[in-house]
Amino acid sequence: MLERRHYENINTLSTAVADFAADRLHTALQQNDVASLVLPGGSTPKFYLPTLARLPINWQKVMITLSDERWVDTRSQDSNEFLIRNCFLNCMENPARFIGLKTTHDHPSLALLTINDRLSQLPLPINLAILGLGEDGHIASIFPGHPINSTSNSLCEVAIPPIAPSIRISLVFSLLASSDHIIVVVTGQNKKKRLEQFIDSQDPQIPFIRLVQQTHSPITIFESN
Repeated sequence: MLERRHYENINTLSTAVADFAADRLHTALQQNDVASLVLPGGSTPKFYLPTLARLPINWQKVMITLSDERWVDTRSQDSNEFLIRNCFLNCMENPARFIGLKTTHDHPSLALLTINDRLSQLPLPINLAILGLGEDGHIASIFPGHPINSTSNSLCEVAIPPIAPSIRISLVFSLLASSDHIIVVVTGQNKKKRLEQFIDSQDPQIPFIRLVQQTHSPITIFESN
């Protein structure tokens, strides 16, 4: 099920995303002792994460991880963990438990076992995954043409973007697609136009379209100019 919600600007979208996410987490915590939440990196989350962090949720019972991470120092402005800590966790009175994807290994391929062990602590399926959408249709660090290994038990994988390569670690497609509910946040005219093209094309090589086609979970798209 795909639902699209349109908002006039980033401020109204941010409030809507935060309220929607809080409602899903409240529901999850009514059914389970611990809830799981996946968050994206990028520039847009800094608008809605502080709002979400201040809502009355029992954050100490929520486990959070990232959809993907650049293989950079977590103190770097390019680090998604840096974003989450500064715009989200630091805004909470009683912070949620955060599972980072970055290790001290020189290359993410050397860290896969360690990261998988960390992620195995997440209650699965993921209760809510909030994802961004790249202009090429990528989600997390899963890019167009990226092979999907449906038989692997791994929860993460190494990813190298095809343009301006920077090595990354990403949650695997199957883990994201099996989430109880998925939010996709799309901001700006360019991405909104691309979204229309993706939906019209139905190209399974585009990870976003593959997600829409293969997941059995509701997907809610939040859009603004």
